[in-house]
Amino acid sequence: MVKAMRIHKAGGPEVLVWEDYDPGLPGRGEVLVRNHAIGLNFLDTYFRSGRYLHPTPFVPGSEGSGVIEAVGPDVTQFAAGDRVAYVDPLGAYAESVIRPADRLMHLPEYIDFSLAAATMLKGITAEYLVRRTYPVQQGDTILVHAAAGGVGQILCQWAAAIGATVIGTVGSAAKRDVAERVGCTHVIVTAEQDFVAATRDITGGEGVAVAYDGVGADTFEGSLQCVRTRGLVAAFGAASGPIPMLDVASLGGLGSIYVTRPAINAYTRNARELGEAAAALFEMVSSGRIKISSPRIYRLADAALAHSDLEGRRTTGSAIFVP
Repeated sequence: MVKAMRIHKAGGPEVLVWEDYDPGLPGRGEVLVRNHAIGLNFLDTYFRSGRYLHPTPFVPGSEGSGVIEAVGPDVTQFAAGDRVAYVDPLGAYAESVIRPADRLMHLPEYIDFSLAAATMLKGITAEYLVRRTYPVQQGDTILVHAAAGGVGQILCQWAAAIGATVIGTVGSAAKRDVAERVGCTHVIVTAEQDFVAATRDITGGEGVAVAYDGVGADTFEGSLQCVRTRGLVAAFGAASGPIPMLDVASLGGLGSIYVTRPAINAYTRNARELGEAAAALFEMVSSGRIKISSPRIYRLADAALAHSDLEGRRTTGSAIFVP
């Protein structure tokens, strides 16, 4: 028996319950991982609050890292004692967790457990956004909302390393330095400026090649106005609330722009895609082109506090749990 943070009904941070939990034994194609670090993501709050529906009770959390304790039948690529990291499915907020072997990655020795838990989901999200949702090219000008956030910091560095001009938005002047440090050529403080007017001014009225929007309700309509003719809005999250209904006919008047709602499952459909995405992320980190700040650390038993801080926008960069 181990401890886990479980949700018995949807609601605020207070519905997270620290209790005894039996992860069971690994079945065919599964492994049992002893967690050393667990990622905290805005996605977790969507499942907790009921925005994303899931049968209760359940253990939230989508990423972590640790050491394999046992392997089930037909698992040949991993063995007990291997250092691993994982993304998906739910169940990470526990001291030990059963994982499908095809959703695991061997963790290189130069990536420690904390760094892995802080970067896997966010880093793979940044990977597919910048390399596959819209393949950023040298010379592109792009817009990244919440540039000081966990995904934003990685995405901005990746795009800047390619040679793009990055316009980043932040919610307050206190986060300006963070955005500049991760490669933003221009920083727009949304509490002080209209980001649509500022983006149009920066681009000489042309607009950006792509707007990466993980904020949602507060920014989506403006993002549509920031992209150039035949540009793309990649709406990959909704931290400020659900995205409003879209009148598809309006996209023609905005310059025949494209809109997509990318999700990690569609970009990591199998072990090959997941492995390639992770390898690209690890290479960027090991080369120094992406630098990950030390994450904020919470005890897993304090998950309610962490969720409250995250939703209250009192965090920058990444945060993790330790069991």
